[in-house]
Amino acid sequence: MIRFSLRCDNAHEFESWFKDSAAYDRMAAAGLVDCPVCGDTRVSKALMAPAIRKTPGVKGRAPAAVPAEPPKAEADSQTPRLAAGPMPAQVVALLQRMRQEIEKNCDYLGKDFAKEARRIHEGEAEPRGIYGEATEAEAEALREEGIEVARLPWVPRADG
Repeated sequence: MIRFSLRCDNAHEFESWFKDSAAYDRMAAAGLVDCPVCGDTRVSKALMAPAIRKTPGVKGRAPAAVPAEPPKAEADSQTPRLAAGPMPAQVVALLQRMRQEIEKNCDYLGKDFAKEARRIHEGEAEPRGIYGEATEAEAEALREEGIEVARLPWVPRADG
């Protein structure tokens, strides 16, 4: 794995991890690397210094190059969190785009989600994208009935 410092054409700087340099090149050429702040896909590598850690007391060996730890972001009440800490900005941006697409293309059903999912599955309602609220027990019951459901972290909208 390799970490690159990146910059979009709007001068936003961010970091991202890739399998290797060739993976970054392929993804960037395909427009799959985007700025977590503005979504710009015109991204280039920024200047960065390697993180080198010396291995003390090992005679005859050069210091080992190791990836530096990702920066620890300050948490606040507006920052979505993972179990281990604040959610990375790129993940938040991706989830915000997913939320935008879901809200644009699917019907919100609130607490009637499980009931309508069953109706669609049984052919009693028009097949369409839906989203809403379900308890863990309701979601598990839907899965047991062969109805595909997924839980997504519902982050605040990108526009505030």
